[in-house]
Amino acid sequence: MSRDYYSGESLEQFDHAVETCHAFINNFNSDYRNLLIYGTVGTGKSFLTGCITKELIEKGCSVVYYSSIQLFQKISSYYYEKDKYPLNELYKLLFECDLLVIDDLGAELVNDFIRSQLFSILNERFLRQKSIVITSNLGYENLREKYQDRIFSRIYKEFEYIKLSGRDIRMQ
Repeated sequence: MSRDYYSGESLEQFDHAVETCHAFINNFNSDYRNLLIYGTVGTGKSFLTGCITKELIEKGCSVVYYSSIQLFQKISSYYYEKDKYPLNELYKLLFECDLLVIDDLGAELVNDFIRSQLFSILNERFLRQKSIVITSNLGYENLREKYQDRIFSRIYKEFEYIKLSGRDIRMQ
């Protein structure tokens, strides 16, 4: 991704984001961290996350990457099946992989079931000190409003925030 798409404060944010992502990758095996990359639509959040994913896979790390919509649809479909084996295997994968990426958190329809599942995933990974990268178009207050204090306080405490803003790159 080119720096040419950014200017002013947006360029400073982008440079900080790239630097933070490099540090995350370079220190992944020795420094437990979680990243929340948030900001306006089309500013490179998913692209940066894809770069992190690619680099860590090349280093031999296990990475599970889901859009929030896909993740919660899959959990929901397994949750209500009689045979719980697929759900248990999915949880095992989500809890034990080296890095879990949840792309576009906030795009899904949020209800108590979704909040409960997100809380469980976050909490279990925090306890195991397994890293998470989340992207979202939502800022602090919108995250708090949508996911409520119980989840927001964990995100606020456990994640390093990377903000991206500017014009939609896909439109340029």
